[in-house]
Amino acid sequence: MKGSRIRALLYGAAVPVFIVPHGALAQELEVDPGAATTLLDRITVLSRTGETPMESLASVSRVDEEQLERRMATTPSEMLFGTPGVSIYSDGHPSVTNVNIRGLQDSGRVSVIIDGARQNFHKSGHGASRMFWLDPALVEEVDVQRGPSANTFGSGAIGGVVYFDTKDPNDFLRDDETYALSTTARYESNGSGWTTSATGAYRFTDYAAVLGNVVWRDYGSYKDGAGNTVEHSSFDVLSGHVKGTFNPTELSEVTLGWTGSRNEWSTSPTSDSEIKDNTFTGEFTLSDEEEKWLNLNVKGATNTIDLTETESGDATNYDLRTSSLDVWNSSYFDTGLIQHELTVGGDWVYDDFESRTPSGGGDLFNPSGKRTVWGAYVQDRLTYDWLEVVAGLRYDSYELESSEKSSDDRLSPRISVGVSPFDKGALAGLQVYGSYAEGYRAPTTAEAFISGMHTIPPFPFLPNPGLKPETGKTWEAGINYTMEDIARPGDALRLKAAYFHNDVDNFITTTSLPVIPGTQCSFSPMGFCVQYQNVLAAEIRGFELESYYDANQYYGGLSLSVIDGHEVEQDGTRSELATIPPTSVTADFGMRFLQKRLTLGGEVQYNKAPKGSEFAEDYTLVNLYANYKPTEDLRLDFRVDNVFDEEYIHPVADTAGGAIYQPGVSFKVGATLRFGG
Repeated sequence: MKGSRIRALLYGAAVPVFIVPHGALAQELEVDPGAATTLLDRITVLSRTGETPMESLASVSRVDEEQLERRMATTPSEMLFGTPGVSIYSDGHPSVTNVNIRGLQDSGRVSVIIDGARQNFHKSGHGASRMFWLDPALVEEVDVQRGPSANTFGSGAIGGVVYFDTKDPNDFLRDDETYALSTTARYESNGSGWTTSATGAYRFTDYAAVLGNVVWRDYGSYKDGAGNTVEHSSFDVLSGHVKGTFNPTELSEVTLGWTGSRNEWSTSPTSDSEIKDNTFTGEFTLSDEEEKWLNLNVKGATNTIDLTETESGDATNYDLRTSSLDVWNSSYFDTGLIQHELTVGGDWVYDDFESRTPSGGGDLFNPSGKRTVWGAYVQDRLTYDWLEVVAGLRYDSYELESSEKSSDDRLSPRISVGVSPFDKGALAGLQVYGSYAEGYRAPTTAEAFISGMHTIPPFPFLPNPGLKPETGKTWEAGINYTMEDIARPGDALRLKAAYFHNDVDNFITTTSLPVIPGTQCSFSPMGFCVQYQNVLAAEIRGFELESYYDANQYYGGLSLSVIDGHEVEQDGTRSELATIPPTSVTADFGMRFLQKRLTLGGEVQYNKAPKGSEFAEDYTLVNLYANYKPTEDLRLDFRVDNVFDEEYIHPVADTAGGAIYQPGVSFKVGATLRFGG
């Protein structure tokens, strides 16, 4: 029986994690009686007004440093394991990442942001079309907001926002340190992957500090759950990161950063790919506690991504330059008994994309072009005792320029109402909310201006410069619930749950057209042409739950994501939406010993294949982990992913080149040594 020996060994290892007797072992292995860790009680980077996920009238999740450490993530997808509504896949190339939120992906429907810099690279073709890479070793924390209620973070994010916050010198350095250095070495059995990284920081004064980080990953091709080697899944990536902060005055701070990588992989014996990306960011903040009207933030960024695909010695280049500016100010004031948090802001994003083929022209499937998107918004958060209201209005405008030009604009509203009906008892921490939000996504230059003959089978792609932008309209009803001292002093429960319904008007997707003489589709060897068109709508609905309980010695989390979606054609025909992720349930349990120096835990995730997938099947993943800190400056990590060697495929992956199975069982070991002074 496949994996029987592994099962026997690891069942024995897993049992103590979950059934260890609290009494006897707790006496032998002392636990720190301090306050419980509540992951959802820290201010999210996505908030413009200092909210935590539990205070937000929206579906917001956070992955913090503790979670990142025990996940021992190799790729961005592993950082967000179990986050409800989020599915990340790479089509067998671990260093290429595509993000799906609530069944929406590609072409900027999900906004991926690194320290304020939007990752807009998109390439039409088979495999993962949305490419970005950020090494998990560079990340401090990740915030996710699902749905268009994150419209203060720019145009286009009708699916949601994933915001990566990289490491900061002031968080890395301890209060009594002038300098510090840490080195990490890790090995992963599946693919014989090695990771080495080093992080160093120096504090010049109380008002200026800098951090640098370098990471090297070298991985061979992995084996799937059936023991088959997935060819061309090897990769090597060199990543770097520098961030400096200084305070020109007591009320202001400037942060400057650079993050970059060189990423290489192959797709066939004759095809190689290389991506070089460089992200430069700058942020200025100015605030005065005595002047509540002044909380100014200015963020600017430049992101360059250069992709070179070499086929039998011929190189095709795809270069994207993205520049962005984001400015907002939050003011705090009262009108009678009502408290206001008023935020006014604007943003601008400019994409300059160029493709070059060996023949000297551009890639017709990915035409060169420019896209400018800008917007302005106002949002007010009003609080009165048990009532909270968030009302906002955003204006968006865009212009596409390639073989032709197109432009459009729109106003998008948001309204959220939260009620906390109880002030005493077990339900005192309950908040019920409802919200309606709209988002607006401009077409990409590839969607509007793609052209050329597909090779196998042969059929032409037709441009459509008249494409209309997509409009996401999301209704959401949810609850936030917090409670402390439930079963023992210092424990804490946090729970968020929401039902949502998203109608995406003018949904953009590829459509087959019959050959009709005298029309744009006048000839095709296959008898049809393909063009991006606006279908009537995409309808997506679902339920999400995220809960976390922490009692110091032990903790547990449970997340649930149920999503269903359809395309609705102009004639009323309904079909399954191909990008709907699986229904997923994830449980995470663990225990802490030796005053929290030792953590033992495990994760179980069940995935039910969506209706729209023709190849995916149900699958269950089991992971185990252990982290041990014998001293404050030494950490040892151990993890087993996919314990039972499950053979599975991501349902939202592109299978035009054949089904690509994900990695089977993998053992990870690592050590981190730190010193400072």
